[in-house]
Amino acid sequence: MKDLFKKIQEKQTLLDSKRPLPTYTVKSIRENLLLEWTYNSNAIEGNTLTLQETKVVLEGITVGGKTFREHLEVINHKEAILYVEEIVKSKEKLNEWQIQNIHRLVLKGISDEYAGVYRNQNVIISGAQHTPPDFMVVSDEMKALINWYESEAQKLHPVERAAQLHGIFVGVHPFVDGNGRTARLLMNLELMKNGYPASIIRAENRLEYYNALDKAHTTSDYDDFSKLVAQEVEKSLDMYLKLL
Repeated sequence: MKDLFKKIQEKQTLLDSKRPLPTYTVKSIRENLLLEWTYNSNAIEGNTLTLQETKVVLEGITVGGKTFREHLEVINHKEAILYVEEIVKSKEKLNEWQIQNIHRLVLKGISDEYAGVYRNQNVIISGAQHTPPDFMVVSDEMKALINWYESEAQKLHPVERAAQLHGIFVGVHPFVDGNGRTARLLMNLELMKNGYPASIIRAENRLEYYNALDKAHTTSDYDDFSKLVAQEVEKSLDMYLKLL
């Protein structure tokens, strides 16, 4: 892992040395990342829109034969990314209110009753060995997450911190629905705060992603998950460097 983090840091330093970056190059990369991030994050959760169909929906066009929910998932995810970008720009500290706002945007118009509201019932994660904590302790677990983030997490490499933030959050599973999308938004919020591009977890790597998360939750070993996140950060960095 140290070698991978070192390689990422070298590429990030190289990218920083090229700043200010060309305006339209940055704009085109950002739009591509927003599309890839939205498509893959939704596809992992079962959204059937293709990459090109997702692009069309982001442009404001309705795709025939697809559900209203699938369209909203795309539109909402874009709005959540824009909100994450605003948090990064304003350099706000991570807090529960932000997390609830991100989730509120993810579920807006889909499940308004539960949008931004911690769950009031118990759930299981389909196919996983890990069982999320009882709903009665969700609020305490989220406060513990913020305390962890403000203390021990700050000693970690930013990529590792982002991966563990995602993992711990989704382990708590604080909401009835939309936890996965919110977790990936939080992960990338942390990466972007530290100057890294978004880590796009690919839908085709869904099984590896779920297995690495379950391993982290049941053994507290985050190496596989951190490696997966780091590899995707490196791919995003390579995209920038290739075009500069």
